Amino acid sequence: MTPVTAAARVEIDRELRPLIREIPNFPKPGINFKDFTPLLANAVAFRKATEAMAAPFAGDAISHVVGIESRGFILGAPIAQQLGAGFIPVRKPGKLPHTVERVDYQLEYGADALELHRDTLQWGHRVLVVDDVLATGGTLKATCALIALTGAELIGCSVLMALTELPGLTAMRHWRVNTLLRY
Repeated sequence: MTPVTAAARVEIDRELRPLIREIPNFPKPGINFKDFTPLLANAVAFRKATEAMAAPFAGDAISHVVGIESRGFILGAPIAQQLGAGFIPVRKPGKLPHTVERVDYQLEYGADALELHRDTLQWGHRVLVVDDVLATGGTLKATCALIALTGAELIGCSVLMALTELPGLTAMRHWRVNTLLRY
């Protein structure tokens, strides 16, 4: 896996951006949803996206990739394989069958929580968090807090898209965050 150069980033943007479909007023009025299922359906683009999301962390000895429910699973699993790492899902409450760590967090429209199995991460593990979109930063910050509870080391986060008009990039400024596409 080779590092992503500035020229390669421009090429990746040029190839992948047309495969992100915007759905107005979904899931509610005023939201312009970024649908990346056309990118997933294109085998070459899907591989390029996950390779480019993994590349900045190739030299970081990542031991585990944490994917955030549910679209983070789709991207996180192939990134884990590319990095030679294990994959760990972070899920909404009640979805994991074993003892969990849990973090509650606030959303702009209410509250939510995330969980991960308590025995999956521990001190000495080097973790990369993966998700599809960075918007307000709430879900990503909550996942980082979950990782901190385990004693594992958070190396960084890699997201396919960041929505620059929302505060997520600012909220995550204290962490290493790689974004592939910005809107």
